[in-house]
Amino acid sequence: MENREGQQVPEVTFKTRDHGGWKDITSSELFASRTVIVFSLPGAFTPTCSGTHLPRYEELAPTFRQEGVDEIVCISVNDGFIMHAWANDQALNNIRLLPDGNGEFTDKMGMLVDKRDLGFGSRSWRYSMLVKDGVIEKMFIEPDVEGDPFSVSDADTMLTYINAEAKVPETVAVITRAGCPHCLNAKELLNAKNMNFNEITLGEDIDNVSLRALAGSTSVPQVFIGGKLIGGSDDLEAYFARG
Repeated sequence: MENREGQQVPEVTFKTRDHGGWKDITSSELFASRTVIVFSLPGAFTPTCSGTHLPRYEELAPTFRQEGVDEIVCISVNDGFIMHAWANDQALNNIRLLPDGNGEFTDKMGMLVDKRDLGFGSRSWRYSMLVKDGVIEKMFIEPDVEGDPFSVSDADTMLTYINAEAKVPETVAVITRAGCPHCLNAKELLNAKNMNFNEITLGEDIDNVSLRALAGSTSVPQVFIGGKLIGGSDDLEAYFARG
């Protein structure tokens, strides 16, 4: 795969789809006078793409914005319907998914590869790049080895390149129940600290048995920060008071 640092991104028209129908977006509209992170992957709904690659960029998007990035874009050789469905499935708030249905952008980037052995046809090689005003400043291209390597195109590698001293926010999850005032208080405490969190609703996303297995209790809220159980609303307030 050719490293194209210092070159212009290809000029193409992406055939995208949203709730309002079809919408064309050109490379010029996307990249001109802006700083954009692009990461490309083999396919929507595939395990590494859905489980690791895309979610981590979504998670670190607020940090990238603080570092001057205007937008983060994920490109895959899939059609507009598939990418729209994938965006809904992933509940994205920070990443734009762009379909490269004909592989035109990927081909012009020199990243179109043969995946017929998997029944995929032609797909994108996995890579990421930082684009400023339409010019590729930095590329991270996965090594040309068998399989689907994933070691350098990840969000953390890109963030380290942009600012090795950037503070990465801890992951936060809150298990709540509809109508719970203590849950509302916990969410307000987290919002006051500008901490993004995933809300898991009891009875919809998790049951009492799983809640007890995770937290040792069926009371809500239950707050987890950085993989550690903090506890309820009062516990969270005490956690912040300790600094």
